[in-house]
Amino acid sequence: MDQSPQLGRVVFSTAGRDAGRFYLIVEIVDSVFVKIADGDQRRIDSPKLKKIKHLRFQHEVFDKIGDKLAEGKKVFDAEIKSALRNYNGSI
Repeated sequence: MDQSPQLGRVVFSTAGRDAGRFYLIVEIVDSVFVKIADGDQRRIDSPKLKKIKHLRFQHEVFDKIGDKLAEGKKVFDAEIKSALRNYNGSI
């Protein structure tokens, strides 16, 4: 599976207080860190800074959200929460 960070990619947190939940990558900081949000516990206005090695990348990428983030457009928490509903709702 592709292990490269990409805006809008679904990731699973494997370490830390947020372990066991799915998130979206909302910002790529550098080759070690990304910022993640889920629209619920972690809002888009205060994303979690997370090491890439503590994330498990999923196949799905929400291109619509990723494109909006790349263009600097406003992304709402409801959009992220709705996109992750199938993931975090199954836990």
